[in-house]
Amino acid sequence: MNQARDRIGTVVSRVRQFLAAVRAGVNDDELAILAQHLDPPQRDLFREMSPIDQRHCLDVLHTLLRQGRSDPDLLRAALLHDVGKRGIRLWHRVAGVLLGAFWPTLLEKLAVNRPQSWLYGFYIYRYHADLSAELAERSGCPPSVVELVRGHHTLPENEQAQALQEADKLS
Repeated sequence: MNQARDRIGTVVSRVRQFLAAVRAGVNDDELAILAQHLDPPQRDLFREMSPIDQRHCLDVLHTLLRQGRSDPDLLRAALLHDVGKRGIRLWHRVAGVLLGAFWPTLLEKLAVNRPQSWLYGFYIYRYHADLSAELAERSGCPPSVVELVRGHHTLPENEQAQALQEADKLS
C-alpha cells in the first residue's frame, strides 16, 4: 500500500512540475545568471533546451541557492542536468512519468535507441541523465559536474549528489 502511495505521490509531483513549467517562461533577465555559472559552450547547450527544461533547470538552481548551496560544480550541474532531453515530445514525457511509476519494465522495453523510431522519445526520457552527462562532458564540464549530472536520478553517493536530486524533485 505504501509503495502505491509513493508512486502516486511521484506522479502528482511530476504533474505539478510539468504544469508549472508549461505556464512559466524564461526571460532575458533570468538567462543573465547563466554567465555566472556556465562557460560559453555550456550556455549554448542550455539555450538548446526546450523552455520547459530551461525553466526547470533554473528552478533547480534557485532551490539550491535558497538552501545556501554555493559549490560551483553543483550549481553548474543544476543548470545542465536535463540537457539530454532535447528532442523529446510532450506525450513521451507524460507517458514516461506514468510508465516509470506504474510499469517500469514496459518503459525499459519501449526505450529503443533508434533516433528514427517513434519510440526514441522513451529512450531519451529513460536515459536522459547519461545523455546529459555526455553533452556536459563535450561542452567542457569537469568530471565532477559530469558525474553529478549522470547520477541525478540514481542513489546519491555524496552530499552534492543528494542535494541535486532533492532540488530536482522539489523544483
